[in-house]
Amino acid sequence: MIRYVTLCIIIALCMLTTFVVQGQTNDWRNYIEQMAEEGMDETSIENMFEELSFKEQNPLNLNAITREELERFPLLSGNQANAIADFLDKNRPVYSVFELRNVYMLDYATVELIIPFFYVGELLQKKEPFNLGRILKHSRHNIQMRFDKTLNKRAGYGDFSDSILAKYPNRKYLGEDFYHSLKYSLSYRDKFQAGIVGEKDTGEPFWQPDFRKGYDHYGFHLVLRDVGKIRTLALGDYRLSFGQGLVLNNDFMLGKGFFTNDIMRRTTAPKRHFSTAESSFFRGAAAVVRLQNVDVTMFYSNKLIDANVSSDKEITSFKTDGYHRVPLDMSKRNNTQEQVMGGNVNYRLNRFQVGLSGIHHAYSRIYNPTLRYYNADYWRGRESTNIGVDYSYRFPKFNIAGETARSQNGTIAHIHMLQYNPSSLASFTLSYRDYPSTYQAMYAKAFGDGSRVQNEKGMYVGTTFYPFARVTVSMYGDVVKFPTPKYNVQEPSSALDLYAMATYNFSRETFFEMRYKFKRKDKNVNYPDDKITSVLPYQTNKLRLRYLKTMRSGWYYRTTVDIANYQVLYFPHEFGYMISQNFGHRGNKTLHGDGFFGYFKSDTFNARLYSYERNILSTFYMPSFYGEGIRAALSVRWNVMDNLSLSVKCSQTRYFDRDVIGTGTEQIDGNKRTDIFTYLVFKF
Repeated sequence: MIRYVTLCIIIALCMLTTFVVQGQTNDWRNYIEQMAEEGMDETSIENMFEELSFKEQNPLNLNAITREELERFPLLSGNQANAIADFLDKNRPVYSVFELRNVYMLDYATVELIIPFFYVGELLQKKEPFNLGRILKHSRHNIQMRFDKTLNKRAGYGDFSDSILAKYPNRKYLGEDFYHSLKYSLSYRDKFQAGIVGEKDTGEPFWQPDFRKGYDHYGFHLVLRDVGKIRTLALGDYRLSFGQGLVLNNDFMLGKGFFTNDIMRRTTAPKRHFSTAESSFFRGAAAVVRLQNVDVTMFYSNKLIDANVSSDKEITSFKTDGYHRVPLDMSKRNNTQEQVMGGNVNYRLNRFQVGLSGIHHAYSRIYNPTLRYYNADYWRGRESTNIGVDYSYRFPKFNIAGETARSQNGTIAHIHMLQYNPSSLASFTLSYRDYPSTYQAMYAKAFGDGSRVQNEKGMYVGTTFYPFARVTVSMYGDVVKFPTPKYNVQEPSSALDLYAMATYNFSRETFFEMRYKFKRKDKNVNYPDDKITSVLPYQTNKLRLRYLKTMRSGWYYRTTVDIANYQVLYFPHEFGYMISQNFGHRGNKTLHGDGFFGYFKSDTFNARLYSYERNILSTFYMPSFYGEGIRAALSVRWNVMDNLSLSVKCSQTRYFDRDVIGTGTEQIDGNKRTDIFTYLVFKF
């Protein structure tokens, strides 16, 4: 009872906090923060940040932009992109980016969000011809260097005798106790992009006598656009998405909360892969050719990947973390060849679009995961093929879209969506999906509850509306059935996912947000002193209260209270809460700063709390906390010159209920962990 009273007092104090405010907070970086908090994975967040950073540095001319360029802009829904295109077709030339406020489907907040990515230039009567000499002469260069280090010594960097290492060789890391990456890119607007990436994770060897290639991971890319009939040509590392993702998607996926506005995906042209993620991308070549109303995409990828291999030399699972820190990791490094090829034919006529996709993949080894109760229907073999048909049609206020796909074993999967937009003040989305347990698609990533496009049947309803002035409400409900056993659920099961978020804007610079999440699923459970496994429902309730203010001087303050409650049926409740304070300063062109302080207390790991804190440029940190402790972080960005900046961050987590942090090679003897992050950016 005391904990609830204490928590109520803390919340009340936070809500009574007031400041005099005048400033701007609707920045796209804050939008990405929200995506991270909604559960969008780190690789997708990094890819999206890279893409938006590039677009901000290379804004698009509203008097020359095409409908296709608007449709592939990440912050716009399909309806919004087409509404802007229709507006520009009727009103060009426009004379100010603020004319976007007159677009029917755009609310004020969306206009403020996207303005940094556009400018008003000359009205071009024809496309600028491709000229490689001019492109290279006027291209922008960008060099990014990152160096991170944990100050506490971890077990993997300890001193071990030769006899111990001979018996337990994987107890000690092969490399140095720091993270380092180097990126170089060359770009000209949206027409030309080229770059290279080098990265080593902590514990991986770097320029050692027996590891002379330097970085553990290298990447490269070259992307050209609008070269004659070639819309896009990508060489090196790239990402692709066809239709709704039932056949192929290794681009980023938004969380369920963001699908209340736009659940419909579109076939996109190849994009560069410029992040340090060592998986979920293709390496080879891809091209898009336009033939009147038809776009033809073709691609081929051939690269070495990491895999766990059995004594029979068969793949039992894929290793995707990118770590090569101990001898066992090295034995799995690049031990399997992966080849993927395919294409998409997309036909568009006014409001109608239909696409045909196909993909064929092959491995140099047989993929045969160890048989378990939950993976009996997984694909097994050396090569396989998937095909799919996607469609969409735009009515004045309705959108319909969907995709039907077939795996090599003949199983059909499909997803269909209906979206209704009566005005810019409301949108409603309805979606039905059916992914049979026998549908097998290794490169699919589509809307759903699980990480695999398999063994799932669900109905999703979402809405975003503005019931009153200054009030925004987003809600969704997702009812899911899993027809066959899943991991940690030994029999057919179901799930219910509910979400509601309301935001009240006191002004352009101040808002209060309340978010509630409810999730009910099933899991395997063993009663105390009982060896029999039962399947019982469990539910998680999460509540977040947040208050943000920004001051004219450039300071901002954000107070957040998170509460989590977890319970398995017939078992006790597990409770956790966290109160955190973010603050920062943006008023000085030379120095920017951000700070974070939080106190957390959680009964168990199941009631853990997640909290996003702003990290250094182009990196993201979404830690989870359980037990009792405090978290503090401070970061500073120094713009040494107009084209040179240095970012430094120091953070520490201190626990009150333990003397050891982590396990295995990552174990720290002590109750605190301190990290240093640095990032250097040079543009010319």
